Amino acid sequence: MTVTEPAPNPAPVPPLAARTRSIGGSPVRDILAVTARPEVVNFAGGLPAPELFDTDGIAHAYRAVLAEAPAQALQYSTTEGEPALRTALAARTTARGLTTDPDDILVTTGSQQALSLLATALLEPGDTVLVENPCYLAALQAFGFAGARILPVPSDADGVDPEALEELVAREHPKLLYTVPTFQNPTGRTMPAARRAAVAAVAARHGLWIIEDDPYGELRFEGERLPWIASYPGAEDRAVLLGSFSKVMAPGMRLGWLRAPAELRRACVIAKQAADLHTPTVNQLAAARYLADNDLDAHIARVAAAYRDRRDAMLAALPATLPQGSTWNHPEGGMFLWARLPDAYDTTALLPRVVEHNVAYVPGAPFYAGDPDRSTLRLCFVTPTPDEITEGLGRLAEGLGI
Repeated sequence: MTVTEPAPNPAPVPPLAARTRSIGGSPVRDILAVTARPEVVNFAGGLPAPELFDTDGIAHAYRAVLAEAPAQALQYSTTEGEPALRTALAARTTARGLTTDPDDILVTTGSQQALSLLATALLEPGDTVLVENPCYLAALQAFGFAGARILPVPSDADGVDPEALEELVAREHPKLLYTVPTFQNPTGRTMPAARRAAVAAVAARHGLWIIEDDPYGELRFEGERLPWIASYPGAEDRAVLLGSFSKVMAPGMRLGWLRAPAELRRACVIAKQAADLHTPTVNQLAAARYLADNDLDAHIARVAAAYRDRRDAMLAALPATLPQGSTWNHPEGGMFLWARLPDAYDTTALLPRVVEHNVAYVPGAPFYAGDPDRSTLRLCFVTPTPDEITEGLGRLAEGLGI
């Protein structure tokens, strides 16, 4: 038997794809790794409060599915998703004002996968994508990995400015606009109805896809529910609506979905076949069983009531926490509050000092596609209890030198 001697100077392995070097990781995930210690009051994550999960109801759904249909639950499934779950999702969407058939829906492994599938199906390298300013960080990553040119649309406390949007669309000829119009991440702001209609009209006039991400919309504390952009005239054939159970059922189930026009949905199905074939069958069937056996809306109302108390605790403590001249918003729902400190403050540079006081936030800078506002920060108010929020904001004040 002949043994081949290794080359004394082996050639280097080929490099990683350029996209892996140009797109950074998630600062939010990095912060969570640093602040996992139990003594840290963590305002950094977008984590639902685990004590509010309906553990018994979800466990019962899994037990029922595995007892009654184990062969189906543990088997491969169709890429589009389990019919029982798609039917339930279509019914919930229709009941909220957007007529939907089960065949309009593709079940995804979290709505984050839906973003990746859409980027694969819609974008060629160099295509222009418009985003809110600031924008959900993982969307920036997904579009960046697709090689897109990402441009921020001027935005204010009500979201995207429709006039600025129209000017950008006419000048830059983008492929799509990505928006989280209800309780946005990171700002918590909500786009008013008139702006939603205006955005739909711009898309209709100029030939623009709209990706409308709605993971937080059901977590409303006050005010009236607003229609989806997808329901406005002009958006019917060009709007994609994303949904998720992560914030209202359990993020560990990794269940999301997209509702899209037929041709785009079929392209996303092909992309999903290449990505993971299908979302786990047992999770889909358990979610469908949970919806059949439980009142999800009543559960969401209980969660929203608890989150409202936590938001209120944060709003009550902020005046004594942040330096004079700071501003912040009053979100009507969702999970996040956005604050801006005076110009002299750099929240990225300040974070290590703040963490020494066993509290954490997310600096605002990574959420900007263009020039960042370094004095901004995002606070998640749903994971800590009201007492923990009060304690944590006291620590934040100390870390900021207040």
